[in-house]
Amino acid sequence: MWELKDIEPVKLIAGILAANEKCLPVVIAALAEEFGPIDLQSDIWPLTQTDYYRQQTGPAILRQFVSIEALIEPGELASVKLATNEIERRLAESLDLPLPRPVNLDPGIIEPSKLILASTKNFSHRIYIGQKMFAEVTLTYGKSHWKPFDYTFPDYQQQCYHDFFTKVRDKLRLQLRSL
Repeated sequence: MWELKDIEPVKLIAGILAANEKCLPVVIAALAEEFGPIDLQSDIWPLTQTDYYRQQTGPAILRQFVSIEALIEPGELASVKLATNEIERRLAESLDLPLPRPVNLDPGIIEPSKLILASTKNFSHRIYIGQKMFAEVTLTYGKSHWKPFDYTFPDYQQQCYHDFFTKVRDKLRLQLRSL
């Protein structure tokens, strides 16, 4: 007989791309309202590795990450992505900027061994997770550092991102020990 193992909860994160610094506190408040208190926030960095979002989000895009205090079940990622899409839509209407998408949210989960991002787009390295959503393992963690794949977005290969993800991972490990 096959035995199913309990699934450990994971740490929810959101990668934020924003048209300017004024957008960041608004989107962070929206994330906290939807998912609960924010426990960690990264520094703010310019997104310079790609022009992909320029038409929608503007010429000087900023990147910031947050993590949510409460742990979630990993199977909730598709629902989280739907909720962040709705936050993006609402903020596009309320931020009063001449851009179609002044905020772009990339939700993901951190487990002790990996970072998984949700996406609305299918590709060879992504798996369908339901509700018209896909997921990819973007980074793995082993031997005290994060490791990218060939397909990992260039900005997710930066050490400053890895340093923040390590803080989130460390917080997750503390939270798991207290369960």
